[in-house]
Amino acid sequence: MPAAPYASDPAQSRGRLHDEPESHTRTPFQRDRDRIIHSTAFRRLMHKTQVFVYHEGDHYRTRLTHSLEVAQIARSISRVLGLDEDLAEALALAHDLGHPPFGHAGEHALDAAMADFGGFDHNAQTLRVVSRLEARYNNFDGLNLTWETLEGVVKHNGPVDAATAPPPITEYVAGHDLELHTFAGAEAQVAAIADDIAYDNHDIDDGLRAGLFSVADLDRAPLAGPVFAAAARDDLRGDQSRLIHEGVRRMIGAMVEDVIAETRGRLAEENPASADDLRQLARPVAAFSAVMADDEKALKAFLYQYMYRHPHVTDRREVAQEIVRDLFRHFHDDPSRLPGDWRARAAAGDSMRAARVVADYIAGMTDRFAIDQHQLIFDSELDI
Repeated sequence: MPAAPYASDPAQSRGRLHDEPESHTRTPFQRDRDRIIHSTAFRRLMHKTQVFVYHEGDHYRTRLTHSLEVAQIARSISRVLGLDEDLAEALALAHDLGHPPFGHAGEHALDAAMADFGGFDHNAQTLRVVSRLEARYNNFDGLNLTWETLEGVVKHNGPVDAATAPPPITEYVAGHDLELHTFAGAEAQVAAIADDIAYDNHDIDDGLRAGLFSVADLDRAPLAGPVFAAAARDDLRGDQSRLIHEGVRRMIGAMVEDVIAETRGRLAEENPASADDLRQLARPVAAFSAVMADDEKALKAFLYQYMYRHPHVTDRREVAQEIVRDLFRHFHDDPSRLPGDWRARAAAGDSMRAARVVADYIAGMTDRFAIDQHQLIFDSELDI
């Protein structure tokens, strides 16, 4: 379908921090997507987990499979709304590049370790990855992504308060203004809500298949309960695996349709004439309806109780946090223990910079590498 007037137009992109000749075969947003896919950080997502640790099973989601699912949902929604699918896909694929090993457990441990040095935030770390840490090109550090992709990385959850933004963001925008006070473009908003849809549903899928809760338990969740009950009534095979897939499929469909309807309604009310008009609005345009938002909040509460607080998960979370804390302390106490390039970076600045370099190094680790490094350094085999 033709691009909507409020879509981000690649031909009108605000460009890149470092000037480059444009591609003859790809739009700037397609080029951003391709650079993200070919990055080292993207490949590492294959061995970074969401909830389960990498060795617990081959069928549970990783950050990589999650990112691919988010990209599929974001493209589908963007297509219906007349947005730029390539920009939405690029943002979906990039949104988890800054996550450290062991999911949110690793992030909490690294944030605590960095408390005296500006903290750690995975969104801010994603910006560092794509603007500084990826070392692939002769003329610049990072991936030199377009302004639209960078603003979406930073602001996909809404405007950012410059006074409280993490240091990596404030340092970057001092030289390249991403207009923190406005909403991001519609494609970034769609990628963000696609993340919620994918996250909720793959955690239900993984939690059911891991036996952390049952289909019957979903009766306590307003959205999932009725959907799975209807799927069970239509089940002709009595196959638990097929039932789980059917329930998750229907839930994703219901949530996507709700977002499309609500977003269309908001766009009709606000009537933005351009992507910049949309950025200046007082509210996001991509959103759940009020009813779906309440149901989604209740679903998250269910998952928190039955999955994230399950002893199987919390026991491993504590060990994962211990690994991250030990590694940070080991390298921060003596940065000369870092590998060559990292050691040189840590030595090139003050204690604040050295701590950030250690955090960069640990955040780039996969689950497996972090476990192996901990075992090698501390001669210990933690049960994780």
